[in-house]
Parts: sequence; C-alpha cells; structure tokens
Amino acid sequence: MSSPPQSHQPSDDEIRRQQAEAEAMKQKALAMLLDAEARQRLTNVKMVKPELAAAVENYLINAASSGRLNRALTDDELKQILSTIQQPKRDFRINRR
Repeated sequence: MSSPPQSHQPSDDEIRRQQAEAEAMKQKALAMLLDAEARQRLTNVKMVKPELAAAVENYLINAASSGRLNRALTDDELKQILSTIQQPKRDFRINRR
C-alpha cells in the first residue's frame, strides 16, 4: 500500500525568508522611486501611520510597474501623494443656539 500524498506546507522559516525577500525587493524599488528627502519623509510617516505608509508604498510600486512613474519623486511630489491618499480629517462643528 502506498502512503497518501502529503501537501507541502512551507515552514515558518521559509515563510519568514520569503517575507524578508519581498520586503527587501520593495525597499530596493522604493529607493529607486524616491529621492533622499522623500524616502526620509516616508520613513517618518511609517513610524507614525504605518497603514498610510503601506498604502503609499503600494501606490508607488503599482504606478511604477504600470509605467506611470519613470523617475524618482521629490519630497514635494510625495507630499501631494500623501495628501491625496490620506483620509480627510473630520470637521466637527458645534452649533450653539
């Protein structure tokens, strides 16, 4: 009798290695897409709002892969992207009568 086929489950070490490789590729791509000031700004944003930084990183990588971005962005251009992606702050008004 033959044993049933076993599905290959990646080990935790394999998964961590793949995630580290993907992160390294992502950082290398961002280094080409952003100038030094813009990279520093994105790093600062990542410390305060990691979900916003991740959204901007994904946006930049998608734009580059689709051919819409073919040069390094400046800090001012990154600020514009951040302001468009960032959710608008809610404005609360209290009306007194």
